[in-house]
Amino acid sequence: MKFSELKKQLKKDVSGFPEIRLAVLGDSATQMLAMALQAFGAYRDINLNVFNTDYNQIEYQLYDPSSEVYAFRPDYILIFISAQKLYESYCDRPLNECGSFAADTLSRIQGYWDSIATRSGCKILQYLPAERDDRIFGNHGVQIKESFIYQMRSLNMGLMRTAEGRKDIHLIDLAYIQNAYGRSHLFDEKMYYAAKLAIRLDALPDVAALTLDTIEAIRGKTKKCVVLDLDNTLWGGVIGDDGLNAIELGELGRGHAFSEFQCWLKKLKERGILLTVCSKNEEAAAKEPFEKHADMVLRLTDISMFVANWQDKAGNIRMIQETLNIGMDSLVFIDDNPVERDLVRSMIPEITVPELPEDPSDYVTFLTSLNLFETPAYTDADGARTEQYRAEADRTVHMREHASIDEYLQSLEMIATTTGFTEFNIPRAAQLSQRSNQFNLCTVRYTAADAERIAADPKYFPLTFSLRDKFGDYGLISVLILRREDEDTFYIENWFMSCRVLKRGMEEFIINTAVETARNAGGKRIIGAYLPTQKNKMVEHIYDVLGFEHLSEGRYAVRTDAFVPNKTFICEDA
Repeated sequence: MKFSELKKQLKKDVSGFPEIRLAVLGDSATQMLAMALQAFGAYRDINLNVFNTDYNQIEYQLYDPSSEVYAFRPDYILIFISAQKLYESYCDRPLNECGSFAADTLSRIQGYWDSIATRSGCKILQYLPAERDDRIFGNHGVQIKESFIYQMRSLNMGLMRTAEGRKDIHLIDLAYIQNAYGRSHLFDEKMYYAAKLAIRLDALPDVAALTLDTIEAIRGKTKKCVVLDLDNTLWGGVIGDDGLNAIELGELGRGHAFSEFQCWLKKLKERGILLTVCSKNEEAAAKEPFEKHADMVLRLTDISMFVANWQDKAGNIRMIQETLNIGMDSLVFIDDNPVERDLVRSMIPEITVPELPEDPSDYVTFLTSLNLFETPAYTDADGARTEQYRAEADRTVHMREHASIDEYLQSLEMIATTTGFTEFNIPRAAQLSQRSNQFNLCTVRYTAADAERIAADPKYFPLTFSLRDKFGDYGLISVLILRREDEDTFYIENWFMSCRVLKRGMEEFIINTAVETARNAGGKRIIGAYLPTQKNKMVEHIYDVLGFEHLSEGRYAVRTDAFVPNKTFICEDA
């Protein structure tokens, strides 16, 4: 999309969507960047209120507690340090003093971050500057500490390492755009010299897209599952016609492209993205390459759910989505057949269906360019997600074998573990906060830094819940945060839960535990709230069914001494 086309989106009315406040600070002119961000937000139905600061006012805005930025009360502050301005600062030093340039710049940026954390507590978006090289030392510059290219790479590595320990920092890599499209796409010397614009106008939509990808991921809008076709998608040829030995896989010819595609998918799975299969095939034939072909990278153990039959794919995808119990908008359907793509796209508008290239050699390059799998965080628990969802599919089959829901729930042998916030579970709790949209009573998003602050505050009683049963371990699946309002009253600041455990009795167990916690702390009443969003209607009446009294619109209460525990078949871990 051209910048001129993107600007037309500014006329779009997105006032009906929740407002997100973004402040933009840069060491070069950022008015066009701010415009592109707001326009791209409208393009994606995001009500982005952008406050653009004056040129090169970063220190003034961030170190003055009464500055316009802090008065704006942003949800996000974006900091743009351009490679062009960095080079100008580098040139102000004698060459023999340039060896500390990266360290000094890193310290300056860290000061910005610390000031924001102290005065605002909002999330910080930091652009990693795209590299440039003045070639003063030629290729030897990468071995000379004083060279600009050495200092640029040291700075970016320093920013990446420092951000690892900062839960409030989200880095956005401008070098990705430069690497994908070339420096001339990202930067226009004439515009920089004339107007101090450090990003070429027609690159602004790409930069805005990367930025909005990060914001949406922080807000919980992420892709969780890839639904895969098989023939001519995971391998070349048709397994039912060509047979196991004739399909294209491995090092020779087109087979290498399919193998590389599978390697990419395998890494997605290891990162925590679910892989499922939806194929028009006989199931035994469809599974044979996974079980017997020496060059298959993916195996059946990598697949959370395998569906191969002759029914329409849209219906099968709905069955996959319902079984895994995830939002349809978190699925990506990949199929080489344009007819199947159009069918699924028309019947399931919420699902993402990339227009896959005809040549399998282009699969990985094309799909990576879409940046579909942005994430604001990663924990070790993400890698176990495939096994967890495969167990969920087994539970669904097991449920059909029982005459009643109570009999089924008893047969699961469920055990819950309740703890507060700990160093171990805070990253997962923060991640669940960002991703939970449907079962999220007030849709308050917590970063790991927020959770650490809550854990240290004596008026808070954070409760985290993990669940396991005879099929496997769900891990941490819910967080309920109690806050003491006064001597007698507790308030449920937020309650969010993974939809994977709905209708298991976990909701009842959690409320029983919350009431008991408040009662043990001397609380006589608990107030709960429900704030409606476009996605959380499923919990609109949750307090009604769990024993709370309806006070007013979106507000509920229960007396701890009169509360009757809800029925549940979940046992507390001893």
